[in-house]
This record gives sequence, structure tokens and C-alpha cells, in this order.
Amino acid sequence: MQLVIDSANIEKINKLIEFFPIDGVTTNPSIIVNEKKPYLPLLKEIRTVIGDKKELFVQVISKNATDMVEEAKYICETLSGNIIIKVPVTMEGIKTIKLLKQEGIRTLATTVYTPMNAYLAAKAGAEYVAPYVNRIDNLTGNGVKVVSEITDIFTRHHLSCKVLAASFKNVQQIHNICLAGAHGITAAPELIEALIAHPSIEENVEKFRKDWLEQYGEESFIVKATK
Repeated sequence: MQLVIDSANIEKINKLIEFFPIDGVTTNPSIIVNEKKPYLPLLKEIRTVIGDKKELFVQVISKNATDMVEEAKYICETLSGNIIIKVPVTMEGIKTIKLLKQEGIRTLATTVYTPMNAYLAAKAGAEYVAPYVNRIDNLTGNGVKVVSEITDIFTRHHLSCKVLAASFKNVQQIHNICLAGAHGITAAPELIEALIAHPSIEENVEKFRKDWLEQYGEESFIVKATK
């Protein structure tokens, strides 16, 4: 199951890459704008931080298929490494996914709210779909159920498209999505760090350390050389 950072903040990405088994980074226009930096240098800097093998997801801006295809080609030509183009599931977007599939350009269908959104995108050739879990919940829907139904449809009909669930507000949603069969999640840095947060962990570690120091007076199993 893939673990992807949903951010364009270089410092946060760098920290998470250092400590966690991260598979890639997703961005969108709003995330990039929030950093208040020139967008191409920022994307290139993200690529430098994560390396060429990890997937970097970049979203097109245009509304019609012809322009989206041109943007996608430009992004792939300008940025190095493993690039996935994010395309919204509008009618023009589905057409774009079909055209980019023919060009050999990998895509993620974004702004997915229903299983049928995901089905059409997968049939068109998307490699990933990104259902918006919390936003679906906010519209009185059930984001976990939507993800579960998408994965079921893909399995039943042998669609190779993967579900990279997005839009989370808490760890419980991520937990539920893992159980629902998603192939991956993309979450904000704060939520990824929260996956390991639990007060008992620090308490246990400190107790173990205190007991050890009281008995042996050493900070490590490694025996220090003495003169």
C-alpha cells in the first residue's frame, strides 16, 4: 500500500522522506500556490528532494482536452523522473486521460466523488484515481464506502487502475480507508506524522531507558572503549 505526501512544502517533505517509507508526493494548484514560490523551480526542488524514482504528481490547469494534453507534455518534458499527470474527472478530463494514455503518459484522475467517476477514469486509461474522502463526507456522503465500492468495481471487472485515496482530516479516516482496500493514501505531512503518534509510546520508551540506566549506567548496548 502506497504512502504519499500531499504537500509542496520542501522542509516538510524533506523531513518525512528522511524518517518514513514514502512512495511519492502529490501536488495540486492550491498546494503549490500556498508555498508562494515560482512553481517550476518549486517542482524541480521537490524532485531533487525525493529523487527520480519516487512518483511526483502534478496537476494540469487548463479546462479543455487539447490544452490539458499540451500542458501534460510540457510538464513531462520539463521535469525529470517519475511523473504522474493529475487530470480532473470532467468530460474534457476523461478525454484527456484517453489521449494521454495513447501518448504513453501516466495519469491520476482527481476530484473523484463517486464510484462511476472512478470507473470512467479507469476505463479511459488512468493509472490512479483519487477519491476525496473527507470532502465526500462533508457532502453528507460516505467517503470510506465510496472507496470500498471503487476497489470492488476494479477487482470485479479486472481494471488495473489503483485507488490513491485523498482528502483526510484525521487518522481514523486513513485507518478506515486502509481497511476499505485502497491501494494507497496521500495525506498532509501533519497527518502522516500523526500515524505514529501515541502518548504510550514515549512513556514506554522512557521507562525502558530509565530501567536500563539504573542498572547499567550506559546509554547504549555499545561498550565504550576505555583507556
